[in-house]
Amino acid sequence: MAEETADQTKVIKVHKCPICGKLTDNKTYRPFCSKRCADVDLGNWFNQGYVIEGKAPVDEEESE
Repeated sequence: MAEETADQTKVIKVHKCPICGKLTDNKTYRPFCSKRCADVDLGNWFNQGYVIEGKAPVDEEESE
């Protein structure tokens, strides 16, 4: 029997924190590097720092 000598390399994904740019390896706060950065992101959502664009809602009373 011939031995298989397949070169198996392990792929490690490296991600950067979207708030501070540090490397993230902690699975608890992914995609952030820490609880602090996760809280900063949540605060941005609460304070309307992020906006998802869309059509303006139509007021049914005005359209009649």
